[in-house]
Amino acid sequence: MIKHQHQAILSHYPSSSICNTMTIDEPEPDPTFDPISEWLADPLSYIPSFLDEPYSLNDFYEESWWSPSESINQEMHINNNNSLTSFDTSLIVTHTSATPLEPIIASHLPPLDSPRKRKGNDSDYNFEASRKNQNPRIYDTDDGEAIVVERVTTRKTAGHKKATHKSTGNNGNNREGRWAEQLLNPCAAAITAGNLNRVQHLFYVLQELSSLNGDANHRLAARGLQALTHYLSTPCSTSLISASAGITTFTSTNPKFFKNSLINFNDISPWFRIPNSIANSSILQILLKHDSSRNLHILDIGVSHGVQWPTLLEELTHRPGGPPPLVRLTVITPTMENDQQRHNPFVVGPGGYNFTVQLLAFAKEININLQINRLENYPLQNLDSQLINSSPDEILVICAQFRLHNLKHQNPDERTELLRILKSLEPKGLVLSENNMDCSCNSCSDFATGFGRRVEYLWKFLDSTSVAYKGRESERRRMMEGEAAKALTSMGEMNERKEKWCKRMRTVGFAWEMFGANVIDRARALLKKYDNNWEMRVDAQDGCVDLWWKGEPVSFCSLWKIDPTT
Repeated sequence: MIKHQHQAILSHYPSSSICNTMTIDEPEPDPTFDPISEWLADPLSYIPSFLDEPYSLNDFYEESWWSPSESINQEMHINNNNSLTSFDTSLIVTHTSATPLEPIIASHLPPLDSPRKRKGNDSDYNFEASRKNQNPRIYDTDDGEAIVVERVTTRKTAGHKKATHKSTGNNGNNREGRWAEQLLNPCAAAITAGNLNRVQHLFYVLQELSSLNGDANHRLAARGLQALTHYLSTPCSTSLISASAGITTFTSTNPKFFKNSLINFNDISPWFRIPNSIANSSILQILLKHDSSRNLHILDIGVSHGVQWPTLLEELTHRPGGPPPLVRLTVITPTMENDQQRHNPFVVGPGGYNFTVQLLAFAKEININLQINRLENYPLQNLDSQLINSSPDEILVICAQFRLHNLKHQNPDERTELLRILKSLEPKGLVLSENNMDCSCNSCSDFATGFGRRVEYLWKFLDSTSVAYKGRESERRRMMEGEAAKALTSMGEMNERKEKWCKRMRTVGFAWEMFGANVIDRARALLKKYDNNWEMRVDAQDGCVDLWWKGEPVSFCSLWKIDPTT
């Protein structure tokens, strides 16, 4: 019955496809080589343009070595178009509801008689027009449902300033201003309830307000509308291939563009930069407790795609006593079984991307004896000391960052089993970084509740990227946002709050270890380079370092050692 209803809804709407058009706002200048970038075959380095000095974020744009050697136009081979296919509005809502429908009360929605698609950047509002006609408007539809919409004044912000770090994001933590969620969540609830008329009506409103070139609300509406359309078209499907068709993501780009874009994102957003920095500092903290003559072995189960490690290698050269005799890096790449991992956000890079050769060359330049072993298509559950070739004589540190939540947590409990396996490797330390949010899988919630959690996650990302990219359109931004939008449809997004993760760690025999003062100080100094809506909190109860955006949790980092009592 539900499937037929889904088909009935979609019969009124062409498939909502997003193709991208490359628009480059500014030509990139010719590069100036920096010595540290010699590890690359091109002038972009994985070393961020700032390390831990408290400079302004704007300072990074003044570094001439930042510019890539080729224009992005030459790197990209994607035919893009930034508008959703228009729905046929002549077919919208031809049924009358058997039961009265509640009106949609959304006090901060933009008016439906405004330009149909916002084509400009986040900051391209008509501020004078937005001050006029503040009175509420009521829009009626054929099913007797009413939409109450108020115009609101949008205040232009000044963007980044060296002294103030003022945010360019909109609405802050004011949920009333987050109108896209006020449309997407009721739409998901209507789908769950099988309310055909309400779904059709909300689809119409979302289509009118969706744009991939607007502010965070318009972008979220566009991404959410596509996700809901995908869900309705394949309600029982476990294949998510069509969900990302035509969207710029990691796998749809070429390796050079992907690498440069990822470096850029880490420089302008702390989303992954802070967890990576904390992990690197934690490794240095662990090394201080052991004999400096022992080899270091890092087990990389993460999503940094190599960007994290040049900074650590550079820091090892400044370590008292010099770097370890040998640094081993074992990278566990995601498996492609059932093609599921490809649809998990930030996990899989483009075909042909491999940072090994360049990282080895960089290590040689700074006199680090580095060995890299990539384990391709090995399920995490199959890890053992023989597979990673670990030795009791080395200092083994495991970095598990934003990958373990893709494992099932019940029937079977794959993540707890993996944690037991990691403990059996006898690491000297384990860094766990994860999203700090409730699970959205079918076992933990119904579709409406789970979808609402996914939407909230994507809102934080889109709102923060609006600030990070200063409201400017670029293919780099489009790629990062397209990758994050996978969270709306991926079956592998099974997050948990940090309290549950900490409980799991203790259950399998780990004990949390407090981050050293140097780790915290370095992370705080680094965070000052970003927008002041970012916040770092240290939880004395569980030892975690939490990253927050506009007063809401985003992720957490934690450090663990084997509990000697187990």
